[in-house]
Amino acid sequence: MNTERPDDALLSAWLDGEVEGSDCARIQTWLQEHPEDAARVRLWAADRDAVRARFSPVLDEPVPEHLSQTVWRRVGRGLWLQAAAAVGLLTVGVALGAWWRGSVAHETALASAQGWTQRAAVAHAVYAPEERHPVEVSVREGDAARQREQEQHLSRWLTRRLSVPVKLFDLRSEGFELVGGRLLPDANGPSAQLMYQDAMGQRVTVYLRKAGQEAPAAFRYDRKGDLGMFYWVEGPCGYALVGPQPRERLLALAMAISKQDPEPANR
Repeated sequence: MNTERPDDALLSAWLDGEVEGSDCARIQTWLQEHPEDAARVRLWAADRDAVRARFSPVLDEPVPEHLSQTVWRRVGRGLWLQAAAAVGLLTVGVALGAWWRGSVAHETALASAQGWTQRAAVAHAVYAPEERHPVEVSVREGDAARQREQEQHLSRWLTRRLSVPVKLFDLRSEGFELVGGRLLPDANGPSAQLMYQDAMGQRVTVYLRKAGQEAPAAFRYDRKGDLGMFYWVEGPCGYALVGPQPRERLLALAMAISKQDPEPANR
């Protein structure tokens, strides 16, 4: 069997299902024996699938009504199908252009977000299992007056260190009580982690940092292993809510956080 390395054009054709017979078998053998090329082809496949996922809804969209009316007025009825096809191509072309312009900024923002959201996940994995020292400043010790004092201290301390308002979110309506918080390092300066716990002992953490070049203020979801995460940017802060709960449960918590006043409580 020919052991010559397949060129990129042949690998691309194989990925699209356009190679058959002995050439197909040769490529499969080559990829099995050359993991670097196999990894490269997997990246191509991921890009292909992402483009398909991005644009398939656009292709199914109806022609906008105002464009349809313009075509009806300016061309004869017999040319309708041809004109509609042109309008459809124009619509897709405009969508492609808008997506491509936004894609660069979007991908740059996602690359920036990957670093701090990864740190948020690691911080949760490290501190959430702790029994004796889950937080640096606890707000659950002592009587009600002592707890209120510690809440004020925690909010003011983290606000001062992060140089952004740090709100101690009230998640009691969602069944979670604040345990406390801690200061953490971040590439963009100090960050903070707030920890909450429900009646069953399950915990979630909220990672806060001063916003840099993150993505726009919109919820994004990621899940790795047992941990799920919603992250977003709102005002001067980036937030990452991390926990083992199902996506729907984390979304409800994230929305509860987002609806609350970002200013620290003056209590």
